[in-house]
Amino acid sequence: MDKVFLTALRTTPVIGIYDWEREIRQNVIIDLVMATDISRAAKTDDIQYTLNYKSISDRVVEFTNDSSFGLIETLAETIANIVINEFSVPWVQVTVHKPDAIEVASDVGVTIERGDQSVMAE
Repeated sequence: MDKVFLTALRTTPVIGIYDWEREIRQNVIIDLVMATDISRAAKTDDIQYTLNYKSISDRVVEFTNDSSFGLIETLAETIANIVINEFSVPWVQVTVHKPDAIEVASDVGVTIERGDQSVMAE
């Protein structure tokens, strides 16, 4: 199985558990790695046979910018569900970075993997 990736999608949702966080938008950066078979697209040079990363990035950024979550874990899980269900991706890895969360750290975040793990063994 092949992988298509999107790195450093920049978004600004309402995210956090503290009252002050619920009143502002914060920087969030999202990385996606998605399983797909690109062999037919490579042979035909036709986008219909691969993942349209522009459509996926537009959907994820639009959703995230319009969202409000307490935890980045919940945001990551929801993004994984969108990618799997709306774009027919069998497996996805989602990393959500919240770079401004802790003053003494350059970044914090979570990485999750969802979907059929067996496709990655192929």
